[in-house]
Amino acid sequence: MSERNIWLDGIMGVVTGDALGCPVQFLSRERLRERGPVTGMEGHGTYDMPVGTWTDDSSMTLAALDSIRESGEVDFDDIMTRFISWYEDGAYTPYGKAFDIGNTCSLAIEDYEDHHDCSSCGRTYEDSNGNGSLMRIMPFCLYAYSRHLDPEAALKLVHTGSGLTHDHLRSRIGCGLYYFCVSSILDGSGTLMERMQQGMDRGFSYYMQDRRNIGELAYYERLKDLTVFSKCSEDSIRSSGYIVDSLEAAIWSVINTGDFREALLRAVNLAGDADTVGAIAGGLAGLYYGYDSIPSEWLEVIQKREWIEQLCLKDG
Repeated sequence: MSERNIWLDGIMGVVTGDALGCPVQFLSRERLRERGPVTGMEGHGTYDMPVGTWTDDSSMTLAALDSIRESGEVDFDDIMTRFISWYEDGAYTPYGKAFDIGNTCSLAIEDYEDHHDCSSCGRTYEDSNGNGSLMRIMPFCLYAYSRHLDPEAALKLVHTGSGLTHDHLRSRIGCGLYYFCVSSILDGSGTLMERMQQGMDRGFSYYMQDRRNIGELAYYERLKDLTVFSKCSEDSIRSSGYIVDSLEAAIWSVINTGDFREALLRAVNLAGDADTVGAIAGGLAGLYYGYDSIPSEWLEVIQKREWIEQLCLKDG
């Protein structure tokens, strides 16, 4: 795995999952079953967009990626400035116009534009625990991993990255658990399930050290034992825009399948917030199975694919 470009693996996994789920976003599971499951890349659907279109998940991911890869560092002010360019001017979008923007992200970006303070622009209310930071956290995770940061430094960076928009402890912990999964996929051993469990073990152990985390960590209790969690029925897996639901849905999809294609189809066919669940699952699946595992017929239709791949391959 170390010989591959982990930026290409993870980021293209995110973008592919986002584009795969975009046409069926917000459909109920029942409605999706009626119309027939997603079997490959589609066009039109919810936003009536061409095939291979990606949404805010990828746009915000790419804005952060571009900043990090250009400077070789994480500059939170620069990242927020790029979020403004996306939000107002359509930068980092397929067609020059932002769409599918979550309320929490909008409020945070507007607050930063007014006050230019990264430490206070993120929303801190309990109802601000949507999946809008988890969907774009991959570049922060990859930076922390590639710089061999110790857990304390890595989690500080990931928490701050989440907190740019979603600064409630529950959101920070969700992004932190995702980071531990990323790092364990990349440097763990064994099967994907075993690596993911190693990530969860590390994550729960880390957060349990501080009693202030325990109440919020409890929301993720089902993820503590992935062997048990993998046996949950599909009906018990929620695919809403809530960060806990989205992380569960993505992980459940990845650990119950055997390749990239199957993992992402499982994720987006949970319906609901299909593009984001697909993006979160796609990042993990991409890191484990690799860029070459992404179906070529999916890659061929990803909008601005060459540009995205160039961002991933930048020195930085």
